[in-house]
Amino acid sequence: MTSPETSWDDGVLPFQLDRCDVRGRVARLDGVLERILAQHRYPGVIEGLLAEAALLTAMMGQMIDLRWKLSLQVRGNGPVRIIATDYYAPAKANEPARMRAYASFDKERLADDSVPFAQIGQGYFAILMDQGKGSEPYQGVTALSGGSLAASAEAYFAHSEQLPTRFRLAAGRSHLPGRPPVWRAGGIMIQQMPKGSDPARKAGTDENRFENWQRANLLLDTVDDLELVGPRLGLPEVIYRLFHEEVPRVFPPQVIEFGCSCSAARVRESLSIYSAKDIGHMTTDAGIVTADCQFCGAHYEFDPETLGFEATKEPSGERR
Repeated sequence: MTSPETSWDDGVLPFQLDRCDVRGRVARLDGVLERILAQHRYPGVIEGLLAEAALLTAMMGQMIDLRWKLSLQVRGNGPVRIIATDYYAPAKANEPARMRAYASFDKERLADDSVPFAQIGQGYFAILMDQGKGSEPYQGVTALSGGSLAASAEAYFAHSEQLPTRFRLAAGRSHLPGRPPVWRAGGIMIQQMPKGSDPARKAGTDENRFENWQRANLLLDTVDDLELVGPRLGLPEVIYRLFHEEVPRVFPPQVIEFGCSCSAARVRESLSIYSAKDIGHMTTDAGIVTADCQFCGAHYEFDPETLGFEATKEPSGERR
């Protein structure tokens, strides 16, 4: 189990500003981010976009009353085709949440010296929430806008939830004395409370609520990238540095670990829709069907006669 001394570097810390009817999350990722990026040799522009997407997913996933999985998907018509992240809620109280992420891109069209967000082109920003068996998955989609993933996330909340929301994100390679360079990322979000909440009712009029929201935004704008990324300030210190005048309430942190849900059974299930002829086209010269997980790099090998809806043999042992 991760100790409290280290949990701030891979986790999310919730807080609430009752005086201005605002709630928020502050997050920091380093070990999780390194594991995500270690699966592929991504160019720097892709690493930066994945870091931002992972931060957004961590904060949104922790904020929602989630029983299983929240996914963020960004798709565009530029060199960066797909950015996909998953946040898995803890199975039990006091257990870590899990995260994974990957990106698909056209290396030949990618320009390392360009603004990273511009490499996505036109496309959409989607949130998919799956509460597990017995529930219908939810999907909210909005167009990419505002020149950043953070701005697109703000637009998503404005359109889908009708709640004013702000994000500040920072990411980069940390060069600490005596240590190899590692990716670190930090972010913070604030969101106006729903009208039916106690802090919103105490705020009274819409004019009061607008003034409260403006004040919280002015305070948020004073944060700098080094404060978000750390490590000199812990996450509680970031909150108090920004919002001490609002007397913030801080809640227990959520530790996050790298984790993937892939398995041989899941791959087999995804191939069950194919005919024997289709499976034949997937079979290698060695007489096997292979599959690789884009998220964690796991490699699977199958007997083609055990795959598809026309399978003639029962699966025995799976090779990974």
